[in-house]
Formats: sequence, C-alpha cells, structure tokens
Amino acid sequence: MAAYLSRLHHISLHVSNAEKAANDLVSKFKFNLFATRLTGSSRQLALKKGAAVFVVNERPNQRLNEQRVGGTGGYTGDPHRVNVGKYSQDHPTKCLYDVSPHYTVDTVSNVCFEVEDVERSFRDLRHQGCNFLVPPTTVEDERGLVTYSVVKSIVGNVCHTLIDRTKYEGSFLPGFDVIEKDFSLEEDNISCPITHFDHITYACPRKTTQQVMRWYEKLFGFQRFFIDSNEDVDEGFVINQEGIGLRLTAMEYWKCSEAGIALPFVDKKEPDCKFVIAESLPEQGRNQVDTFLEKHRGPGIQHIGLYTKNIVSTAHTMAEAGVQFFSPPLAYYTEVGKRQEIEEAGHNPQMLAQHGILLDTDLHQDLSSQTASRENRRYLLQVFTKPIFTEDTFFLELIERRGATGFGEGNIRALWRSVQAHMENERGYSRGEGSPKIVQTAQY
Repeated sequence: MAAYLSRLHHISLHVSNAEKAANDLVSKFKFNLFATRLTGSSRQLALKKGAAVFVVNERPNQRLNEQRVGGTGGYTGDPHRVNVGKYSQDHPTKCLYDVSPHYTVDTVSNVCFEVEDVERSFRDLRHQGCNFLVPPTTVEDERGLVTYSVVKSIVGNVCHTLIDRTKYEGSFLPGFDVIEKDFSLEEDNISCPITHFDHITYACPRKTTQQVMRWYEKLFGFQRFFIDSNEDVDEGFVINQEGIGLRLTAMEYWKCSEAGIALPFVDKKEPDCKFVIAESLPEQGRNQVDTFLEKHRGPGIQHIGLYTKNIVSTAHTMAEAGVQFFSPPLAYYTEVGKRQEIEEAGHNPQMLAQHGILLDTDLHQDLSSQTASRENRRYLLQVFTKPIFTEDTFFLELIERRGATGFGEGNIRALWRSVQAHMENERGYSRGEGSPKIVQTAQY
C-alpha cells in the first residue's frame, strides 16, 4: 500500500448554508459546535459527538471556487507553509484541510485520515498516479503545526485529506478558533450517547464495486470485510429477489482492524469505521441507490452510521428534536418470528416500533440450544433517518451493536420497502398530484 492510515479524523460536508446545517446537527442530532473558522470568504464549523467529528463547509460561489489553492488538475510542485495565526485568518486558502468543490447540491465529500507521514504518502500516492487537489501544506499557529494534503478518490466527488498532527498540541486544528466548553457533562451525552462513526456507505454505479475495492486496497491498504460468512468473494452480499436488487461489499483499513480502538464497553474493540459499497442490480428495477446517483449527480457518500450505546434513548431524543426516521411496515414487529427474536434479545417490540428501530440477530452464532443466554446473543439495532439535505441524497443511520459485526442483513428487506415508499411519495409530490401516493409496504 502507498499510504499508511492510522485513524479517521473527521468527515466534511459541503453545503449552501453552513449555519443551517450546523444548527440541525446541534439541535436535532445533539452534536456540539466546538471550533469555527469564519473569514470574509469562508465558513467552516466543526462539530463533534464523542469521537465523531463533522466539519461543515459553506460552498463558495463560482468566483471563489476558481481562486482555490491546488485547482483540479493535480500538483507536482513543492510543499508550502501557511500561517493561520490570530492576525492572518483571511489567508487566500479559502477552505483549509479540504477543497471547495463547485457542486450543485449539498454533499458529504471528504473523509479525513490521520497518517504518519504526509510527505511520504504524497510521493508514494503520486507515483501510483493519484490526483492531488492540494499538495502537502503546513499550517501553523501558536500551538504548533499540522501538515496535510488532499487526494481525489476513485468514487465520484469523494476526497481524502491526509493529515499529520503529531506536532500540534491544540485540541483541533490550526486556523480554527476553539470554543472552550466541557462537553463531558452535557445532558445530551446521557440521553443521546453517540460515540463514533460506525461505517460510511458509498453509492456507486453498477459494475464498479471491484474497481473501487482494488483502488482502496492498493493505495490505502484496505482489506475485505465479509458482511456475511457465506457471501461470494467476487459478488459480495447480494439480494436479488422480491423487488430488491442490491449488492453490498464492505472493507476496512487494516491499522484499526489489527490494533483496534478501545470503545466504551468491557473487553470489546472494533475498527473505528468500516466502508460499504452499495450498488443496485438492474433486474429488480429502479431503487434508492439509483435515486442517489441521479439526485447527487454521481456516486458519493450515501449515508454514515453513527454508533450509539443506547439506540432507543438516542432515537427518542432525536425524534423529540425533530429528526424524522424511516419506519418499516408495522407487520415487521408483529410477525411471530421477528417478535420472538426481539423479545429474546430483551427488547419490547412496541418500544422499538415507536421510532422504527429494527433488530437483526447474528445468525452465524449457536442459537440452536434453548440454553443460549440473552447475554451471549449477538445482534444489532438500527434505524435510518430520512434525507437531511434538500435533495433526496444523504442520510444518517443510528446503530447499536451487541456483538454483531454486520450491517443488518436481515433487516434489508424492511428498510428497502420503507425507503421505496418514501421515494414513491416524493415522486407523487414532484408530479404535482397533491397528497402523496399511498404505497403498500405491509407485504414481505
């Protein structure tokens, strides 16, 4: 591999209204605004919840876009240094640690990784033919210095900022004004215990999964993560029946896979984030992956999973604050098998149904004996929000893992149908039909 990734640092959004996006993340999703970079030509707002950090960038107009440092044609020159101390906040570098893409819709487009050596990563990746949008750049203030570069990925508008902050003593990054506040005692941390990014899902065109996998494996050392123990090595996890045409393939970067990052439960370590590639299959007709590709104007980040230690409390808190969740048909919770599965895991079906929370048991454990204790049962709980941007594109997922490592394979049919119903309703509105079209989703 060409670049050695040590951990995921933050994920960047590019939106037309940074204040609105940040307000939604704070008021609805209970993130905390902790650092800002506000100049005459850029707005960058950093928000966090546990180890999950979003940086919201306000998309510039075309004139500012043409002035950005690095351009889009790659870079072959020498590194340069930017001082962003207190008296030079309006430096011509409009968007620190990122690029300012001219994109017509709000998008989540930059996944920032910490690396051990930005300069070496730059040389090795450029030798492999990678296109760099920002060359190695050193940014400094009174707390030290950070070096970063930005490489364009193989997936649509997705970029990766590679950053080395080992020589920086500040709590975030040079150029940002940090809001000094103790978030550890926040009431929202109790009612909404989100700890980190669980996974990132790309929506990609048909027949591109293998190309994406090879790119990340060769350049960043990603390894295949099998969603299901029986999935085909080449085909991935496929559902191609009953109106569902979907291929899911997962990968993880090996540093965290090997070393792990300690999470807040006893004797349990997980990679801090997996990557999933979602691809639609043509036999079952148009679906939400195709809709994303159309509305987003190309492949990109479709959704991000937020890990929570208590999904019932988190979903309730967010719903009270105005977050809308997809809900499966009520029949999901009343089916004999599913109801029993939920109850055996120690949950109340009515409580989960209140916010559309789904439960999926890991079928590859030994559940044959009646003596299998509740504590040993591996399962996960998950729920999807409705799209959070104006366009029907990006959304968030809440996920709580109780030993299960997959992505809710047993819930895909229920989730699929609830999202399809939402899409049909949206189409009804767009055709000017008044009230939304009623779509039957109770049948499996």
